[in-house]
Amino acid sequence: MSRAPLSETSEDYLKQIYKLELERGRASTSVLAERLGVSPPSVTSMLKKLASLRLVEHERYRGVTLTAAGRKAAIEIIRHHRLLEQYLAETLGMPIDEVHAEADRLEHALSEELEARIDASLGYPTHDPHGDPIPDAALNVGEDRLRPLHTLAPGERSTVRRVPDDTDVLRYLVELRLVPGASVEVLRVAPFDGPVTISAEGAEHAISYELAAQIGVG
Repeated sequence: MSRAPLSETSEDYLKQIYKLELERGRASTSVLAERLGVSPPSVTSMLKKLASLRLVEHERYRGVTLTAAGRKAAIEIIRHHRLLEQYLAETLGMPIDEVHAEADRLEHALSEELEARIDASLGYPTHDPHGDPIPDAALNVGEDRLRPLHTLAPGERSTVRRVPDDTDVLRYLVELRLVPGASVEVLRVAPFDGPVTISAEGAEHAISYELAAQIGVG
């Protein structure tokens, strides 16, 4: 028997848990609350619901992880999101710093039939405008062997391949022309996790060590 459609809120939780698993191995209630902008009690209530649907495994004080079914559902909604971002950017010409919010609104309503048509019309893309891998139709997620920008030695050059999928951060990176496809050179790295001075498309900028660590190059 097929599972009833999940609510938009449930899908948002699964997507965020998946991302936190990639970052930290599991998701804590407090970090989920922060990322989703809700209270910890609301998170606890939703996790109990998702656990009853066998989509997550939740251990008190140890956080939450996705089950195989939960991971499949999370990757499906991520596929919707990233395909939509690519469609909005490539077909409609929407700026890279605007596609995320629009895809967030549309991802829950995308049918499997329209998803397949968008995928085919784009030539089965492997990455979204921010450089994140787009899961394929079988929900396989490709892995990129990219280096974080902050690991480049002074004088080393590379090409930006991935940037954070965050609207405010993207607006800043667009201003610096530090976007996928841009040529970048590390000029200086301050000690003790200080700022990283880079040259992007011929212009010099100092960005935080934390932000440089989130930019993939290769």
